[in-house]
Amino acid sequence: MPDPAQLEVVMRYHERTKHHFHRFAPGPGALDWANQPDPFRRYAGAPLVPLPILDDDDEPRSPAYEDLYVAGAVPAAPLTLASLSRLLEYSLSLTAWKQAGATRWALRANPSSGNLHPTEGYVLVGGVGELGEAPGLFHYAPQEHALERRADCPQELLARLTRDLSASAFLVGLSSVYWREAWKYGERAFRYCQHDAGHAIAALRLAAAALGWSALILDAVADETIDRLLGLDRAADFDGAERENGEVVIAICPRGGAHALPMHLEADAVRELADQRWYGSANRLSRDEPVPWDIIDQVAAASRKA
Repeated sequence: MPDPAQLEVVMRYHERTKHHFHRFAPGPGALDWANQPDPFRRYAGAPLVPLPILDDDDEPRSPAYEDLYVAGAVPAAPLTLASLSRLLEYSLSLTAWKQAGATRWALRANPSSGNLHPTEGYVLVGGVGELGEAPGLFHYAPQEHALERRADCPQELLARLTRDLSASAFLVGLSSVYWREAWKYGERAFRYCQHDAGHAIAALRLAAAALGWSALILDAVADETIDRLLGLDRAADFDGAERENGEVVIAICPRGGAHALPMHLEADAVRELADQRWYGSANRLSRDEPVPWDIIDQVAAASRKA
């Protein structure tokens, strides 16, 4: 059962941030264009591995749309750099650039409130030679369509983290940068970040289905564990940069088995990952300090899963 005090904070937040017939919910009032957050997070010093840009006819190819909803209709693609590229292309990648005058902006495969894209993606994977000898945790850089290595993960540790999953299974993590939405939407930003995380989850599940893979949210993973797994609790790596909040961990199973997965991760193994070698430091997204919205911090804390 949810803690009553936390539930009260969440309910108070949603009541306070509703739009009304004669007024909007509290927001910045005007857009500070000079302080608009960078839509692209990068980790300076992290080794970057470009993913192949695949043509429509390159393997693995997209199946017929109706086959996505028929069990067994799409043969499972092997886990390779190309299939990993397809997964991220269909779910989190840039799909187009648009321009009006001197202003240029990107569109992505996953919809976003205001096209602000607060969601960041991470992949914990092994067995893909082009990514390096050791398995690792990688941050997805959509502008470059590349993976940057955030941490090494010895093979035996990866085996513990994916224990009881199907063969060649790997993990995808999602986080949110609340400031990217708060810059425009003020107090309602927390709502939109959850909305966008849902968009990203749906895009990942469809992308996995297009490869004949299954995907399942590991719903029993505590938010503290998600932050540790993705390196979001590493204060030194975010020194002077806007922080991220962990949202969800998804098991991607190239050989099926998502119907019988454990819903948790071994906490000791996640702590062990935190002790491995890490790479890079997060870039600053805005020129000036983010505008503080205390109620976002309060509802985010009250919403954390223990």
